Amino acid sequence: MLENNPTLLTKKNTIIILCFSSVTAKITDPISKNPANPKSQAHLLTLSSPSTPNPIDLSQLYDTEATKMSAFLHQRPLYSTLSDPSPLSPRQSSSSQRPISLFSRTGLIALLSLLLILGVILPWTGTPSIFSSTRPASQTKWQQYTLSQAVSFVARNKTVIVCAVSQPYLPFLSNWLISISRQKHQDKVLVIAEDYATLYKVNEKWPGHAVLVPPAPDSQTAHKFGSQGFFNFTSRRPRHLLRILELGYNVMYNDVDMVWLQDPFPYFEGNHDVYFTDDMAAVKLPDHSHDLPPPGKKGRTYICSCMMFMRPTDGAKLVMKKWIEELQAQPWSKTKKSNDQPAFNWALNKTAGQVDLYLLPQAAFPTGGLYFKNQTWVQETKGKHVIIHNNYITGFEKKIKRFHDYGLWLVDGHSSESPLGKL
Repeated sequence: MLENNPTLLTKKNTIIILCFSSVTAKITDPISKNPANPKSQAHLLTLSSPSTPNPIDLSQLYDTEATKMSAFLHQRPLYSTLSDPSPLSPRQSSSSQRPISLFSRTGLIALLSLLLILGVILPWTGTPSIFSSTRPASQTKWQQYTLSQAVSFVARNKTVIVCAVSQPYLPFLSNWLISISRQKHQDKVLVIAEDYATLYKVNEKWPGHAVLVPPAPDSQTAHKFGSQGFFNFTSRRPRHLLRILELGYNVMYNDVDMVWLQDPFPYFEGNHDVYFTDDMAAVKLPDHSHDLPPPGKKGRTYICSCMMFMRPTDGAKLVMKKWIEELQAQPWSKTKKSNDQPAFNWALNKTAGQVDLYLLPQAAFPTGGLYFKNQTWVQETKGKHVIIHNNYITGFEKKIKRFHDYGLWLVDGHSSESPLGKL
């Protein structure tokens, strides 16, 4: 209790306790006009101020400066939830002291002070209060929601569309979902939340369509490209995808800084293991090969890990396992600020002879370095674009502005088309 251990109060309690002390210090005994035994009351409160940064135990102060305390605490006992329910001195009795009415001005101020202490200070210190209810049952439910349960819930025709999102990217998630809804594929979307705020928000708006695979990475650093947080965030991706493949589902993965202009599923023709896109901005011939491109200057290809479609085959699982191995062999460091894409390319290059790989047509799935920077090509391939990726640029504001400039930022005027509604 507060009255039994005033020294537990810390500096951040100063303002509230000071307000309460100033109220009680004005209370005098209306019968005797003498201050009630100050020593018996001093233990009730602690006082702190700018000149006394550390809490002062008034009972100790009374022992050494009784005269000053009598003048300062010219008051009688305050019978509130902060006072001791039993008298401390035989000289104090109910006949000589009249309790303060709860509905009097003094009583209301005292009650308000108590409510402030319970409702403001205790939550700051992590102490439960009467105002902090236990975690809602819905939040507990989503914490226990597993990836296998989520995939089973959202899958249509044994196929799921997956993205991985942290809270800063929620506007991009909604923008992406609007474009998918226009192609009638939103029901099969599963959001892998990379923080609990995203998990709760998405499932609040769209129950069952978000799952968190613990442990959650640091969402505050996950969005900064090149950071260790970004590496930790993206390196979880192949584990999620491998698990879904092992459950027996086809899986399409997208980054959420994408917009669908057409239905991509007709392009996943045949029975190949892994379908992917080239991240190079160089223009290809309209009838270019669908084989894995030759390695570049760094000895590997430059395939984008941002968009892929896989069937639950041994070949696709092998690529995911190899991707995980490559990430472990090439961890992030301050001198080598890597991300998940080089490891993905090494995995493709090293398994190419064992896996049926398929490069999607460039005109339908262009990289941002081509679509946003080569308007001649855009006009020549008009009507063929299926999914646009807003890459080759970093920063939230820059990405949003670019989408705005090209009429691809749909959130502002079409939020009602998103399963999440207006965030």
